[in-house]
Amino acid sequence: MAAVKRLREGGDRDSEKPEEKRTLRPLPSFSTIIRQAVMAQQLQNWLGELEPLIRRVVREEVEGVLVNQLNTTHLIPRSSQMQIEEGADPPSCLQLIFAKPPCFPSIFTGSKIKDSDNNPLQVLLISTDGAAAKSLAEHYSGPLRLDVVVLDGDFSSAGQENWTSDEFNHAIVRERKEKRPLLIGDVNLTLREGAATIGELILTDNSSWTKSKQFRIGVRVAPGSYEGPRIKEGMTASFRVKDQRGELCQKHYPPVLTDEVWRLVKIGKNGSFHSRLSASNINTVQDFLKLLVVDAAQLRTILGLGMSERMWQSTVAHARTCQIGDKLYTYRKDNCVISVSSICQVMRIEFNGIPCSPHGLDRSQKAYVEEMVGEAYAQWNLLEESDGVPWSHVALLPNEPIILQEAAIEASTSNWYSGQLESQEYQIEELDQDGALFFP
Repeated sequence: MAAVKRLREGGDRDSEKPEEKRTLRPLPSFSTIIRQAVMAQQLQNWLGELEPLIRRVVREEVEGVLVNQLNTTHLIPRSSQMQIEEGADPPSCLQLIFAKPPCFPSIFTGSKIKDSDNNPLQVLLISTDGAAAKSLAEHYSGPLRLDVVVLDGDFSSAGQENWTSDEFNHAIVRERKEKRPLLIGDVNLTLREGAATIGELILTDNSSWTKSKQFRIGVRVAPGSYEGPRIKEGMTASFRVKDQRGELCQKHYPPVLTDEVWRLVKIGKNGSFHSRLSASNINTVQDFLKLLVVDAAQLRTILGLGMSERMWQSTVAHARTCQIGDKLYTYRKDNCVISVSSICQVMRIEFNGIPCSPHGLDRSQKAYVEEMVGEAYAQWNLLEESDGVPWSHVALLPNEPIILQEAAIEASTSNWYSGQLESQEYQIEELDQDGALFFP
């Protein structure tokens, strides 16, 4: 019995050994658990990203099958199928435009943007088929809400006019990080009877940080505010925006006689050219033009070799766009009287009270008139001022057309500034270097 008991106990212990081995199996390490959790999370993320793709593929396949079936059974017309294509805008003959362009070329931050007539910008609704824009009452009963936005200057730069609404929205420029809104003022408009006025519009940042270095002002129908045929967005031409601190030193186009001389292109404020001119008592645009007419060679010498020929031509061309007015200044000496314009151009000549033509003067008389012009220039403050008729209409003799220097006439009557004066080359007729004013 004792032997049987030991055998049974031994058998019981042997049967317990596998159970002990199973309970003593080593647990997975902490790193293994973390790795498995990360892999599970990655798989879940991958499936989340893959789900929209699968949905889109399935949707496209289903739509394609439906379209093919509908076409074969002639249940829908071809035009309806074209509207299913993604990104296609329905055709429209209505478009928003700006009545007049902004005042180019200089637009500064913090300054109100005006149109070319210095009035607030106006937005119009027109019909692109050539007819006048009609009321939207048949499509939309209430006023039309508009958004004014800033666009990249490169948008539609290749002359592309048939942009989509998505392309227009993609070209909208937002403010830089931690900056004020790029465009402030009346950026939300209400168009009534086909027109809306932008009372105040201000750009708060320059355009130098963009790829194109330029902006456009655009206008669109406010998203979600209108249901009806597409109204195409409008925009201005591209332009550069400069910091407001540069406005104090900007050039004037065209300049006026009383402008300081540094308002002319290529003459920087407090620069070397400005200092040389000031030292010679040439402080205004009028002073510059008077010496240009009387002695262009002396003026060229004052500016020095630092001003290249190209810079000189640009400065002179800019100065000649100035409107000289109809003031006449009279200088008398012995038996001769001359009347000159505000920039010392000879307008009338009288010898012994008789009006004379330049072609009717002999050599000694011409030299005498030139001497008088020099004296009139030197004694400018002593001349008699009078209001005369516009000098371009003055006749030296009855029924005889005026005969003056052609270059001076063209320069004083033309105003060909195009907004990019500093970047263009100009071919101008120079004055005679020996000081001749108008004589052949």
